[in-house]
Amino acid sequence: MTTPPATTIPTADGDAPAALNTGDELDVLVVGAGGAGLSAAVFAAIAGLRTAVIERTERVGGTTAFTAGTTWVPGTHHAEEVGAEDSRAQVRAFLDAAVGAHSPAGLRERFLELGPEAVAVMEAGSHVSYRARAMHPDYLTELPGARLFGRALEPYPFDGTLLGRRLTLVRNPLPEFTVFDGMSLERDDIGHLLGAHPQDESRSHLLALRRAYRDAIDEYGADTRRTMGNALIAGLLHTLDEARVPVLTHSEVTSVTSEDDEAGHQVVISENGHEFTVRARNLVFASGGFNRSPERRAKMLPNHDLDWCPGAPGHTGQAHDLVDSLGGRYGTSALAHTYYAPVSRRRRSDGSWAVFPHFVMDRAKPHMVVVDQNGYRYLNESTSYHLFGLRMVQHDHENPGRSIPSFLITDAEGMRRYGLGMIHPFQSERKLAAHVESGYLLRGDSITELAQALGVPADELSRTIERTNGPAARGEDPDFHRGANDYERFNGDSGSETGHPNVAPVDGAPYYAVRLFPGDIGAATGYLTDESATVLDQSGLRMRGVYAVGNDMQSVMGGVYPAPGITIGPGLVFAYAAVRDILGRPLPGAEGTRTVAGWE
Repeated sequence: MTTPPATTIPTADGDAPAALNTGDELDVLVVGAGGAGLSAAVFAAIAGLRTAVIERTERVGGTTAFTAGTTWVPGTHHAEEVGAEDSRAQVRAFLDAAVGAHSPAGLRERFLELGPEAVAVMEAGSHVSYRARAMHPDYLTELPGARLFGRALEPYPFDGTLLGRRLTLVRNPLPEFTVFDGMSLERDDIGHLLGAHPQDESRSHLLALRRAYRDAIDEYGADTRRTMGNALIAGLLHTLDEARVPVLTHSEVTSVTSEDDEAGHQVVISENGHEFTVRARNLVFASGGFNRSPERRAKMLPNHDLDWCPGAPGHTGQAHDLVDSLGGRYGTSALAHTYYAPVSRRRRSDGSWAVFPHFVMDRAKPHMVVVDQNGYRYLNESTSYHLFGLRMVQHDHENPGRSIPSFLITDAEGMRRYGLGMIHPFQSERKLAAHVESGYLLRGDSITELAQALGVPADELSRTIERTNGPAARGEDPDFHRGANDYERFNGDSGSETGHPNVAPVDGAPYYAVRLFPGDIGAATGYLTDESATVLDQSGLRMRGVYAVGNDMQSVMGGVYPAPGITIGPGLVFAYAAVRDILGRPLPGAEGTRTVAGWE
């Protein structure tokens, strides 16, 4: 069902939402209502600046609403809450080793400098609060300066009843990441789903969640317990509603004319086809990146089908055309134009395509193996999702037509324990048969039968499985060294019968597989900025009053994915940097900044 425009949905107190009208003068106009855009608007509201948000789709949240909401910001006091020790020197060494010349060192230093301050201001002035986990490792834990916990933050769950009917404006999580036909999960719930706790405890936990979910559906028509990225977006929206900041959906900026004086920019906005003009001293572009622009995608991601992209629908590149017209230019130093994750695809009952990122639930576990279309294994299944996707693309470039799609294979025990892609663990034979019937799941009663289902040479697939299974039975992987670092082992199963968290034979019929594609989950290439997120023109000069944050900004991580939350974290921090630059001083709440001991 299409959500009506935001202007028709009252705020939680029953008032009409704040409006934007012809002739209004703004200090800040934010283009895009994803995580970075809403954060910029919240910071601007905290600063007391006249602010509005423009969102071209029917809901707010962008791709952030689909994610775990993990926010990588080292140095905050939350690190001490879980007993972490850290320093800027250690994080600097880690990023220098991981990212190096793919982004300016000065930009990384500003990120480290402002990170704890941005978190402190956000928590002091909004309905968003964070916590760290006792174990949430950086991805490249083999590098100097890496840490196993304390840097990655996650938002606390949010009570959606606080938003009232405005909750319908928050983009729902992907259905495939929910249970009970729509109930949101948080990290603690996933362990119960995977059977990582005593069976009776997990059953009681999940039943209690189901009862609460059903009660919410009966009363509100939606799941009111928002978690992960959805909790972050809901908290930001509620903060903006309370501050009376206009958040326009079904709207887009159609033209921008920059003025020579302090008036800033004349901006034409189309809301549901109705055009009006406002003036904005500052524009903050946070439209989500280039990924759904046909022209930019063809140039920067050739041979990458748009149907492999699991991101939200808003990042069409239309806003980038505006930044181009103002004189902005893309960076060129990133390792890759986009961040990757292997994805599988399934046709939903309504005809739409579900695109499921395989982050951690299956491929890093024992009883899993990935092969190309010749039946060869060519990568470490437990590596980070970005490195996995990069390797898929590289292998296909070296051997055209061999690795897209690839196949993630498991056996009966792997399916039972961990599931596969969109298929949850502990499913009945009837439900598994339905997935086979739909074409999403491929099945064989022997490796030869599975090879026929996959369309790969049976002799080569058999040789690959035999070559992998021998060492795997001893908890070894001499070919690709699964579990080579702490991150990979963390995502495995410490209860594996081989004693190795990532390795066990694929040796029990029936056998199952899903097709994997290299999905682009967020842009790394965006507009060059200075350390305040101000866009630089063709000559490298600051463009007055024009900022880019989130995936519209050339990534501070340079197309490298060293840790969880390295898009949302910098999105938050550089949104703060932009508003701090506009205000000319730290924001209210900055005086309460606390850092982990030894940070300076």
